[in-house]
Amino acid sequence: MDFRAAKQRVEELTRLINLHNHQYYVLDQPLISDYDFDLLMEELTRIETLFPELADRSSPTRRVGGQITRKFPVVRHKYPMMSLANTYSWEELSDFDRRIQKMLTGPYAYVCELKFDGVAIGLTYADGELIRAVTRGDGVQGDDITHNVKTIRSIPLKLQAGGLPAEFEVRGEVFMPYSSFLKLNREKEENGEPLFANPRNAASGSLKLQDSSVAARRGLDCFIYGLLGDTLPYDNHFDNLLLLKTAGFKVSEYSRRCDNIEQVYQYIESIRNKRNELPYGIDGVVIKVNLYRQQDMLGATSKFPRWAISYKFQAEQASTLLQRVTYQVGRTGAVTPVANLRPVQVAGTTVKRASLYNADRMDELDLHDHDMVFVEKGGDIIPKVTGVDLAFRRPDAARIRFAGSCPECGTALLRNEGEAVFYCPNARACPPQIQGRIEHFIDRRAMNIESLGQGKTEMLISNGLIKNIADLYALRFEDLLGLEKVFTDEEGGRTRTVSFREKTVENILSAIDRSREVPFEKVLFAIGIRHLGETMAKKLAGHFGSIDRLMQASYDELVAVHEVGEKMAQSILDYFSDQGNLEIIDRLKAAGLQFDTVRQASDGGLSLSGKTFVVSGVFSNYSRQEIKDLIERHGGKLSGSISSKTSFVVAGENMGPEKRKKATGLDIPVITEDDLEAMINA
Repeated sequence: MDFRAAKQRVEELTRLINLHNHQYYVLDQPLISDYDFDLLMEELTRIETLFPELADRSSPTRRVGGQITRKFPVVRHKYPMMSLANTYSWEELSDFDRRIQKMLTGPYAYVCELKFDGVAIGLTYADGELIRAVTRGDGVQGDDITHNVKTIRSIPLKLQAGGLPAEFEVRGEVFMPYSSFLKLNREKEENGEPLFANPRNAASGSLKLQDSSVAARRGLDCFIYGLLGDTLPYDNHFDNLLLLKTAGFKVSEYSRRCDNIEQVYQYIESIRNKRNELPYGIDGVVIKVNLYRQQDMLGATSKFPRWAISYKFQAEQASTLLQRVTYQVGRTGAVTPVANLRPVQVAGTTVKRASLYNADRMDELDLHDHDMVFVEKGGDIIPKVTGVDLAFRRPDAARIRFAGSCPECGTALLRNEGEAVFYCPNARACPPQIQGRIEHFIDRRAMNIESLGQGKTEMLISNGLIKNIADLYALRFEDLLGLEKVFTDEEGGRTRTVSFREKTVENILSAIDRSREVPFEKVLFAIGIRHLGETMAKKLAGHFGSIDRLMQASYDELVAVHEVGEKMAQSILDYFSDQGNLEIIDRLKAAGLQFDTVRQASDGGLSLSGKTFVVSGVFSNYSRQEIKDLIERHGGKLSGSISSKTSFVVAGENMGPEKRKKATGLDIPVITEDDLEAMINA
């Protein structure tokens, strides 16, 4: 493919991918399958690798992130991001309308919008291209989070439609849908990490991540609700909202123009009834005067605009009996207290259980036996106990203390200094820890032994066939054939039978056998070191190259790796100081699992042998030194400058333009860190 053909194809692929992104993430009307979409992305990535000068900053391939931000620059807002006055009552809303009526002459209208429970941002576009994204901050200035915001697929990087000024700003709310929030908390729970309390906190934390590739996986979304600029297409807010929608922005379908306060009341009630059906969190309704000239006439106080107000829904709360506190034990041994409640209706659902998070939260609530407690749904999704109705407390009620021993195996619980969580140290014999570690090990993101799902691991454990992850590789056909168990659903009482017939056994053993080819980084994640998630497992695998080098690493060597903190380093040391864990690693080695990156690439000799590399820029998965170590471990040579002898340039963000120009002039391929990994794994 020559340069001209490549340029035409990149333009066509960019147009198609942007179209399908808009159809999927904004309109929720996909036109093609995920597989076909991935093929388009792969083709674009491949062409941009061959012709890096065609990959501009608005390319759809930038959606995956990869920029590392050590510090977020502070940017002054061109237009201040003011807060809104809040009200919870019809009377105060009527007072707001009377003030508007008194201050204006002639008719006026309102625009009503959902008040999203997320993070406010300002997005600046110049010549149709996103150039900056800034948080609210203190309203006068905020943090530049452009690299993370570019990973949000509902935010257009480049606009297709016209009609907007050469430069303008849109205001919006970044939020985390309930589905993304639940998935994120499940992953954090598996890794023994503190959970996010609500989707808003999760969205806020995701926007301030240093690694934008991690932010890209968080499933963030964004609604746009305002247009700002020196010269705007229309003289009113509502028509400009409609224009933004046609230009490709995600504007809520629930935005309405209301001609009077009675219509506003009707709108609020309709949203109150729909609130529990929405796939994202809202905490009220925003009411704005529609005409800009009337907004200017009304002006603002030092804190709030006089032309807008927020009507907030009170969190739906119920009072019910605390029947008892029980405790859940996770795969890492973390113990979570759970309030078991007399069933009560909250926000449209029946609540029977609510997380109490940790011992500190229990102490704050000062729970006693058979207290009447107040329950609400945090972020309208997670039931939580918010307080105690002391009027109903019995005089002789005993205070509920956090458990001193594991509810599953009876081992005394421990709590590390500076941590909120108690945990059970009996990792090898505590039943839920055994099952949790095995389920983590076989997960799709780890060893991908999917044939063992749906209660099958529980059957293997209860029949004494497996006690740890290494036992999986000793299973035989005759061990499994004929196993059967009836499972009962605790909530509905329904039953299902799981049977190990011949085909089932063959599928399980085949999946276990295939897992021997899973690369080291996933094996490292799968073995279940506390606090070690998927991303950091990949970085450590790249940095140390083998399990043996990682096992020999000192504390100082561990914390020297980018983003490895004190807690994670100590957890790694603790894991490899346990003789039982070392025995499991030895058995997994003997079973043929991949425990070093060199071994993965050495079947036909070192995969980079005979090639010379120049490394330039900032990388998402590795530091620059880790990239160099990776090249050398696989037989490649390093050079500090580009010459005719250079085989490849490995380029990250902010690669020097002169280096890129020289590489292009000498016809030397410029590749990404993902391309380098593909070469090694090939």
